[in-house]
Amino acid sequence: MRKIIIIVFLVLISCSTTRFVDSWRNPEITTFKPEKVLIIGMTDNLTARKIFEEDLKNAFVQRNINAIESNTVLDDTFTSSKKSEAEIDEMINEISKEGFDAVVITAVKGVDEKISYDDGYYTVGYRWSRFGRYYYRYQDIYYTPRYYDTYNVYHVETSIYNLNGAENKLLVWVGALDLVNPQKITSTVKDYVDSIIEQLEMENLIKKY
Repeated sequence: MRKIIIIVFLVLISCSTTRFVDSWRNPEITTFKPEKVLIIGMTDNLTARKIFEEDLKNAFVQRNINAIESNTVLDDTFTSSKKSEAEIDEMINEISKEGFDAVVITAVKGVDEKISYDDGYYTVGYRWSRFGRYYYRYQDIYYTPRYYDTYNVYHVETSIYNLNGAENKLLVWVGALDLVNPQKITSTVKDYVDSIIEQLEMENLIKKY
């Protein structure tokens, strides 16, 4: 039992984990069947952006939704420098002319640094029926240096907008997820995309593959 608990704990603090936090769906939208979706990953890390957009695009295409990565439509400098509202509106008009009627945009909304604590002596109390034995076994805890391990939790948000809606910017759905201690781009992106797709399927916004 003790080994299982420690193994689970180490997996949680050492590996990337995607955790779904919350979502909101526009109650005014009963059906959502876009003809052409633009996938946007808001990051200046071009490698991460390309991998994410391609993976999410493929997930949509597998479900018969025409999706295209923004890195093949928008110039790289568009997401690497701040734009005015007028420039963004111009971009929306341009992609609308190209047939895009929906946008799926993902951005990191914040990062928290967490601290995990491990004293190496975790146990379930009922294993030691006598206080003397318990104290004898764990008295070294006073003399063994404890250590702390820091890791990051990234708060990521994915939103879907219908470009044909009211004022041309109608929010369809938004979901919040946490990326715990991400290590590799490819595995982290896969976990995130899988979580987003699963949630969209559960909420009947897209059909199951």
